[in-house]
Amino acid sequence: MKRIFPQLLLLAVSLFSFQQTHAQESLPDLVKRVKPAVVAIATYDADGEPVMTGSGFFLRPGEVVTNLHVIRGAKRCEVKTLDGKGKVFAVTGTLAVDEEGDLVLLSVDMPRERPRASEIASVLPDEGESIFVIGNPLKLEGSVTDGIVSAVREVPNVGKIIQITAPISHGNSGSPVFNLKGQVIGVVTVKVTNGQNINLAIGAARLAELKPGQLRALAALPMRDRYGDVADSSYRTGLDSLWLGNYDNALGYFETAANRNPRRADAWVQVGYCKVKQGKNADAIRAYQHALELSPESEEIHNKLGDAYYYAGRMSQAIASYSRAISLQPAFADAHYNLAVAYFESGNQRLALNEAKILRQLDGKLYEKLVNETRLE
Repeated sequence: MKRIFPQLLLLAVSLFSFQQTHAQESLPDLVKRVKPAVVAIATYDADGEPVMTGSGFFLRPGEVVTNLHVIRGAKRCEVKTLDGKGKVFAVTGTLAVDEEGDLVLLSVDMPRERPRASEIASVLPDEGESIFVIGNPLKLEGSVTDGIVSAVREVPNVGKIIQITAPISHGNSGSPVFNLKGQVIGVVTVKVTNGQNINLAIGAARLAELKPGQLRALAALPMRDRYGDVADSSYRTGLDSLWLGNYDNALGYFETAANRNPRRADAWVQVGYCKVKQGKNADAIRAYQHALELSPESEEIHNKLGDAYYYAGRMSQAIASYSRAISLQPAFADAHYNLAVAYFESGNQRLALNEAKILRQLDGKLYEKLVNETRLE
């Protein structure tokens, strides 16, 4: 033990020093550390003429994430690293495509001796949290902007959308949004042109779905056809409005999609979500019930139906829906949170506390939110 103790003490001091160094990093130091994983993206048509510029970042060595709309329609694509003088590498194709999340994983032909990758945040940021963005706005490669998280919202079937105040311009599409630990919390996707400093990024949790698959040529990526499948094009246009929080406009598109193809459970889910936002909870309940007829084992839909019952003041039915969601997915933290709140509002402190204890193990941040709102501990 006398020999081991000094070694353990030295290890503890080293770990503490490492944590302190990263905890005290200034913004310039953070930028220097994470910038090598960020790239500028340029796309070209069949004649070699420039089509679009954008931004991206290495998710893993040789694999770059950007927005799907940045490379759609391109015949050739290149990425340029932002460290040093920068080097240009060819994109050999796509490894994964996420249509609804507007994300794509690109394969980059480059040497592996200098591996580049980004650290992805495991939790959502807090509202008011400081962030910064590195990207390629207006071809100004490696530009850094900073701001705060002004809101975190949800878009069903897409995930969490992070609203940020960091200035965004054309060419920032696909830029990583970093927290002050140097972790990626989101991917810039939308700039609201009729508002000031209202910019949107899709939460980093969506990146987990970009698993490398078969390599496909850029030219094999289908164009978005707004004049083919009316149900599909209406649904996607509705998503665009939903990203911006325009629920009234989005509802019309989702209703068109649902009416054109009544078998689309996702369209009925979005109709229900928009109806809740409008305060039309009875209509929302009917829409979610229709969606469940099509997808009876979906924990997400049961959870959403619980929300509609909750806002309608029908607590017993809300509790039943949240419980059903949990039975289908026991680790569904959002459903445990919702069930705890419903029990609390119903006056059942004991069952609310039971759910709080489970939630604490699943999602510490969501548990803190629950405690702050209900004082359950």
